[in-house]
Amino acid sequence: MERDSQLELYEAVAARLKEAHSRVRSLQVPEGVRMALSRKLLVVTAAAKHDLADAATRLDRLMKDLEEGRFPVGD
Repeated sequence: MERDSQLELYEAVAARLKEAHSRVRSLQVPEGVRMALSRKLLVVTAAAKHDLADAATRLDRLMKDLEEGRFPVGD
């Protein structure tokens, strides 16, 4: 049973990561901001390989920031 819930969480995180990547690509922001957001997405992706629950939390935080228009400062 736990494996099923882990698989469901993995599928949810993967779908949300796909959505997040799409949203970042479509943003009308300077390239430095887009790169900073892409790096954040890469960190979440890497975290998902080791700690899926932590990755889901990080992704929730990132999506909330996107929804509220809070973007990192670009290089």
